[in-house]
Amino acid sequence: MVRLADGPKAEAEVRVAASPAQVWALVSDITTPSRFGGELQEAEWLEGATGPALGATFVGRNRNEKLGSWETVSRICDYRPERAFGWEVRSAQGTFEPPVARWRFELEPEEGGGTRLRQSVTIGQGASYLTRTIESRPEQEEEIIRLRLGMLEEGIRSTLDGIRRLAES
Repeated sequence: MVRLADGPKAEAEVRVAASPAQVWALVSDITTPSRFGGELQEAEWLEGATGPALGATFVGRNRNEKLGSWETVSRICDYRPERAFGWEVRSAQGTFEPPVARWRFELEPEEGGGTRLRQSVTIGQGASYLTRTIESRPEQEEEIIRLRLGMLEEGIRSTLDGIRRLAES
């Protein structure tokens, strides 16, 4: 059974015929995912941040046909150039503990050139539309989570494919 308490996860990976440095330039740009038709429509740095760094925050403006529009605030929690870039999404109460979700890109150089790129999201227990929906229909928790994971995985695949195309062009 899939339960929110277990930290359900969606992920996918792709091989990119480009160097980790080329791929890093795309994944560490918070606006890149908005270019590929997923939920993220727009992102911008907050509080004077001008680029990615540990602790930097940004706002994301999102839209989903089934869920409507919403904004999130995220904080960079993993920043290792050409290796990993991750952020956590603040809850409706304005805290990062627990987060609504943790997103992450991981890059691995491949023998003979190229980069293995993985993107994942782990759903957290921070207050959100998802937690409210589950609280109102606890008997449907597994179905609700599976539906959400499907939406998230679709967005991840679209983002990875877009990054691959950009990096290889």
